[in-house]
Amino acid sequence: MIERDLKPFFAPRSIAVVGAGERATSSGGAIMQMLGRAGYRGRVVPVNPKGGRIFGYDSVTSIADIDQPVDLAVIVIRPDAILDAATEAADRGIRNLLILPGGFAEAGPAGVARNEALRTLAARRGLTIAGPNCAGIIHLDPAWRFAATFLRDLPPGTSTGATNGLAFISQSGALAEEFIDKANQRGLPLASVVSVGNALHLGVEDYLAWLGERPEIGAALLYVESIEDHERFRQVARKIAAAKPVIALFGGRTAIGGQAASAHTGAVVNDDAAIDAFCASCGIVRVGSLRQLLLAAKAFGRFPQGLGKRALILSNSGGPGVLCADRSALDGLDLAALPQAMADVLRQQLPPEASVANPIDLLADAREDRFALAIEATMAHAAEAYDMVLMIHVVPFMVDAAPVIDRLAALATEARLPLMHSMMGTLPDKEAWFATMERAGVPMFNDVEEMAEAAGLLARYPFLRNAARRDILPPAKFHDRRKINS
Repeated sequence: MIERDLKPFFAPRSIAVVGAGERATSSGGAIMQMLGRAGYRGRVVPVNPKGGRIFGYDSVTSIADIDQPVDLAVIVIRPDAILDAATEAADRGIRNLLILPGGFAEAGPAGVARNEALRTLAARRGLTIAGPNCAGIIHLDPAWRFAATFLRDLPPGTSTGATNGLAFISQSGALAEEFIDKANQRGLPLASVVSVGNALHLGVEDYLAWLGERPEIGAALLYVESIEDHERFRQVARKIAAAKPVIALFGGRTAIGGQAASAHTGAVVNDDAAIDAFCASCGIVRVGSLRQLLLAAKAFGRFPQGLGKRALILSNSGGPGVLCADRSALDGLDLAALPQAMADVLRQQLPPEASVANPIDLLADAREDRFALAIEATMAHAAEAYDMVLMIHVVPFMVDAAPVIDRLAALATEARLPLMHSMMGTLPDKEAWFATMERAGVPMFNDVEEMAEAAGLLARYPFLRNAARRDILPPAKFHDRRKINS
């Protein structure tokens, strides 16, 4: 296996855009616009036969006219011209190519022949190729922001010095688009997005290996349909999982889904049990849906090293507390009884009708004083007994929620345990309340079951991490296959 340096694909200091243009709806125009929106600070050389100024840069009419070789050539021209462009790039001393257009291994006999010609050229000239047939790469490291993509938007990224950035590596460009959209809606610290495409050279495991080593990335999320070399994938995943979470959604786990995956990426069907065993052998936290993958992004974006499984549920409503307890138990959380000292404090100061157990029920009319009492008693008497507190807040008509939120947010900044919070019912100031709690470091959820699911995902990672560090994860067979990604 050739060891390839992926820095030119994520943090190039100079790039050429082959097929650059001014038209916003063209692929070349989209690439140029996204470079600007990302705040890319490197040298940009647009390549267009017409020449002229393109988005403020002087263009050249051919790759041969580039005065100095660039770190990366981004190619967005018609498929039948790409082989010639790759040859020109090699002649000019450009060794790294990001090819976005399709028309290769996924495109019938003519495409397969084109793909093999490109592979042969790359081997002969020492090229490294990302794609083809992909939507591009985004890497918003605050120190060097880069985006070469025709996806419609950029993710939020992270702040300088942050170590909780999320990376999403996807064998579907459409899911990459969706992930970016949801990250912006939910304020997820998504910093890197990779559309893998046909993976002529660079597959999911290659991107995972490079991004997993970046200090600004705290967790890696994957959408996978096919793996060419399952043993190498396992080795890479185990190495990364020993340090930070790897969370994966595998498409094609049912018979009909497997048929769709085969048509999409050439995948060989693996049943659900085989995928489960393979993920366990890799140290991967497996999720079963895009919804769960987004939940994992929210959870690990706040707690990148995961949490233990001992949970305390603190609620002001019985029904939601029951549902949260059910979901918590089903997802492997341990709802241990309250420590006696904590139970004594609560029984002395709460109304007799309140439930002093796990879940705690503060009753519907609970205001900031009762919530604060419960949190303070937890931190004073139960900080060693639990790994997290799952708070549930239903807002009845007779209670002003704003003082409750303000008090909880203030307590959260000094809390000795991680807090998560769910609000249910009609919430007239939901956006402001959620924002106040999120600023205090408390992940917010729309319903109790999603909160419990997120907590369950967080609790699965420490076991996998420790097993990966001790190298005791069991082997598991997963079908090999040639990939034809799109």
